[in-house]
Amino acid sequence: MQDNWEKTAKENQKVYKRLLEKGNKNKILNALPDLHEDAFSKIDCLQCANCCKNYSPRFKNPDIKRIAKVLNIKEGELVAQYLRLDEEGDYVVKRTPCPFLAEDNTCNIYEDRPSDCRRYPYTDEDVFLKRANLTLKNVMICPAAFTVMENLLKMEGK
Repeated sequence: MQDNWEKTAKENQKVYKRLLEKGNKNKILNALPDLHEDAFSKIDCLQCANCCKNYSPRFKNPDIKRIAKVLNIKEGELVAQYLRLDEEGDYVVKRTPCPFLAEDNTCNIYEDRPSDCRRYPYTDEDVFLKRANLTLKNVMICPAAFTVMENLLKMEGK
């Protein structure tokens, strides 16, 4: 992967947007699982943790119940201590980096993390195409999402 991938990701936003909007959707969707596997075989999330340092997942009710149980606290305590409601009415962490991110970039609740964390950066899902604005943001935060996008560009001959 390129050393200056963040710079490239920023510079290529218009190209990425055009690909997401006008590219062959079926071809892209069919390619995503392999591109996802390839990207994550080369990238160690523990070296990066940009997602945990810059984003918050949505904490849905099942996530809150599960995490509170694991932490042995009441759901209300979990919400009061760590979460807030965002503009869309979703529970998100009060501040970044995520309070569950350890110094070594591991997650203190990894086995019980929210579903958004499990799925991030959505590079093997139709969300990659359906939520282009989210994908464009993810490409600038996550080297794996960047790698998938760059490989899609190569595949499309761009």
